[in-house]
Amino acid sequence: MTKIVKAKINGILLRVEAGTTILEAAKRVQIKIPTLCKHPDLPPSASCGICIVKNKGSHKMLRSCCTPLEEGMDITTHDPEIVEIRRTVIELILSNHPNDCLKCARNNECELQKLTADFGIKEESFPQFLRDLPIDRSTKAVDLDPKKCILCGRCVHVCQELQDVWALSFLERGMKTRISPAGDIQLADSPCVRCGQCSAHCPTGAFVEQDHTASAWKALQDPDKYCVVQIAPAVRVSIGEAFGYTGKNFTKKLYALLRRLGFDAVFDTSFAADVTIMEEASEFEERLLHGKSPLPLITTCCPSWVDFMEKFYPDMIEHFSSCKSPHEILGVLSKTYYAEKNKIDPAKIYMVSIMPCTAKKYEITRNDEMFASGHQDIDTVLCTRELARMIRQAGIDFDSLPDEECDSILGEYAGAGVIFGATGGVMEAALRTAHYFITGKELKNVAFENVRGLKGVKETEVIIEGKKLKIAIAHGLSNVEYILKKVREAKKNGLEMPYHFIEVMACPGGCVGGGGQPYMVTDELRIKRAQALYEDDDHKQVRSSHQNPYIKRLYQEFLGKPLGEKSEKLLHTRYKARPIYAK
Repeated sequence: MTKIVKAKINGILLRVEAGTTILEAAKRVQIKIPTLCKHPDLPPSASCGICIVKNKGSHKMLRSCCTPLEEGMDITTHDPEIVEIRRTVIELILSNHPNDCLKCARNNECELQKLTADFGIKEESFPQFLRDLPIDRSTKAVDLDPKKCILCGRCVHVCQELQDVWALSFLERGMKTRISPAGDIQLADSPCVRCGQCSAHCPTGAFVEQDHTASAWKALQDPDKYCVVQIAPAVRVSIGEAFGYTGKNFTKKLYALLRRLGFDAVFDTSFAADVTIMEEASEFEERLLHGKSPLPLITTCCPSWVDFMEKFYPDMIEHFSSCKSPHEILGVLSKTYYAEKNKIDPAKIYMVSIMPCTAKKYEITRNDEMFASGHQDIDTVLCTRELARMIRQAGIDFDSLPDEECDSILGEYAGAGVIFGATGGVMEAALRTAHYFITGKELKNVAFENVRGLKGVKETEVIIEGKKLKIAIAHGLSNVEYILKKVREAKKNGLEMPYHFIEVMACPGGCVGGGGQPYMVTDELRIKRAQALYEDDDHKQVRSSHQNPYIKRLYQEFLGKPLGEKSEKLLHTRYKARPIYAK
């Protein structure tokens, strides 16, 4: 039985479960204690000291983020002394922080900037001490500016504990302490997989996505370029957060918006997700029924996961689907199929992908297969945060945008395509079509509820034609080891494989929690974003990829068949073992 403790916060009597921190308890009674180092995804580090409170009868200040509320406590969260101490802490942090807010990528979205405004700090109270530390732009996905780091430790916790990558650590001591890859090397030479979770969790501009909006604007202003764009499933349910909405699907407004920005054609990555399913479900059918390659089949839609696998699990390459990620598929189809149908010179097509992910910026040049059209298949990747900036720069009234349709030849998608944005969505979409490929029969109920949700590892079984298929889904790279360890042990000992099909997404929650999504994501937000995608799926007349008439037309007119010669050339890729640290 859960123990309940009774205490007071600012005179309000409350009862909470034992172990609830003062910070959490205060929130339940609508009292906001300021924080800087604490993030809902992460355990408290108590590093900033801004969340201090008093307990009646004690002279000791308590850090509310890590102190449990105990029986009989009488907590004061705000009084003149506490406010003055918090102000002083912020002023000390500012003494080691650049005053270039107007030029910072986090301007108006910086937690330190907001606290500075909240506390009315307008003058420097301490001499400024700034170290001359270079910006690391080596990954071409996320930038590290150590001068803007406040040593809160969020990025280290994310990288080491949530993602199990261990690319970041604290170096040196005292006033010289800084964040850097171990060995003081560049990020691109470290185990970094470019997932961007460091940037998504950083409270300041120390970690930010590498901004490529200038490249997109330049292309849009070039009369010799035919600019096309695609939007990923997760972007449509998160872009509204930049304009005051949560859990809303703005698919059709985005189509209108992108045309207003000047794009000649607007596509939807969900269409290419349907193509991915056609290829991936075919791979699964071949492995399951014909044994051409070993089971389990492991999904490869996520570039950070692919990067992680090549570095940490190269022995699993034979299990990886060779199918490219959806946005890469749409890129190559735009410069082959679409160009051919519309008699456009593919050299003039400029493809912009709008993704929830920073790793997609790296993926577009990861190997030669990303140039399968004879050109770079994707020219520029913008994350959701960059799109929000472009909307503001263009002076577009987001609220008043009309609903419009996509360019259907590479835009109309089945419900299966849109749920790719949530953890478990790729697996669910694949099972819908794999069932048809294996049995020749359509499912009456296409919803696989047991693969949904935010549990870090989901294991389940499905029955197809009397055969029991064992399924595993992991999101957040720290959850991968549990699954792949079981596969490794089975391979080593000649045992039956524990799974037939595995889905992995690097970011917590899948793409809805991607490293390029709006800041301050929480599980509550991830659930709302995912739910909006499932609602889109529910309302679709066509919910399985193989039933999409535009997919059927694509194969009839251009590709031939899944895993056919043209599909293999354009839609598939290869992997190779790579060192964890670049040599």
